[in-house]
Amino acid sequence: MTKPFDEIEIGEALELGQHTFTRDEIIRFAEQYDPQPFHLSEEAAAGTHFGRLCASGWHTASVFMKLWVARHKELVAEMLANGVTPARMGPSPGFEDLKWIKPVFVDDTLRYRRIVTGKTESRSRPEWGLIHSDMLAVNQEDKLVFSFKGTVFVERRQAATLSSI
Repeated sequence: MTKPFDEIEIGEALELGQHTFTRDEIIRFAEQYDPQPFHLSEEAAAGTHFGRLCASGWHTASVFMKLWVARHKELVAEMLANGVTPARMGPSPGFEDLKWIKPVFVDDTLRYRRIVTGKTESRSRPEWGLIHSDMLAVNQEDKLVFSFKGTVFVERRQAATLSSI
C-alpha cells in the first residue's frame, strides 16, 4: 500500500512472503497465547479431531501481520531509494469474514498474499480512500487455509488539491 489510492488497481496482488510452521514454534506460541491440547503436544492432539499437532489460528494470523508489516517496510524503502514519496496509509476500520479453512500442521509452509477487491472514496475525508482486499494464505499444496477481508485507508494522490477545496 505504498501507492496512492488513485493508482491502486482492483485485482492487484501483492505477495507478502512465506513461513514454515515448526513444531517448537507451534508449541511456544500456544503456550503463550492459545493453550489448547491440539496446539500443545502431539500426544494430546492425537486424541482430538485434528489427529496431530497443529498451529493456532491466531498463530497463522500473527504471521500474516508480521509478513504484511515487513513487506510494507520493504516497499517503502524501495520507493524512498528511488526518490519517490510513498502514500500514507491510515488506520484500518476493521476486518471481516476471518476464516481458518484448513489446519496448519507441523512443517506446513504457508504463502501469504493480498488481492485488492475494491475501492471506496471517502465522502467525509476526501483526501483518503478505502482499499478493500482479500488476505489469503495457501499451503505447500496450494490449498487455501486462511483468509479474511481487510480494509485500510490510503492517501489519495490529489490529497493536497482536495483538502484545499
